[in-house]
Amino acid sequence: MGEVELLPREYGYVALVLVLYVVLNYWMAFKVGAARKKYKVYYPTMYAIESENKDAKLFNCVQRGHQNSLEIMPVFFMLMILGGIRYPIACAVLGSVYLVARFFYFTGYSSGVPEKRLKIGKFNFVAIQGLIVCTILTAISLLRA
Repeated sequence: MGEVELLPREYGYVALVLVLYVVLNYWMAFKVGAARKKYKVYYPTMYAIESENKDAKLFNCVQRGHQNSLEIMPVFFMLMILGGIRYPIACAVLGSVYLVARFFYFTGYSSGVPEKRLKIGKFNFVAIQGLIVCTILTAISLLRA
């Protein structure tokens, strides 16, 4: 009996990029944990208050860089998973651009100067737009099949 191919072989690249994003997310979470210790912001406090902590802005920048990444993560995953059905290579490349840009977004934000997050980090928005296009084209091709 012959094998039925549900996904293109190249979809493996999509899976690898998604796993790399999970690794990046864990790294960011560890950085937030280290910032909690360094700036003395203890759980369950989400953000430091400037009137109570002289390092509030520094901690909040680290926290916000990670939080922003968590907020967009479901969108990124959904676009990668669905767009990659028909365009696995394009989605893997766009996902890789997104990963690198997200790294620089986080490190720029974590510097304590929020504007630095957009120097290279702004390219994560371009990658997301490309993933949206891939997903729309996948939907159209599925509807026409």
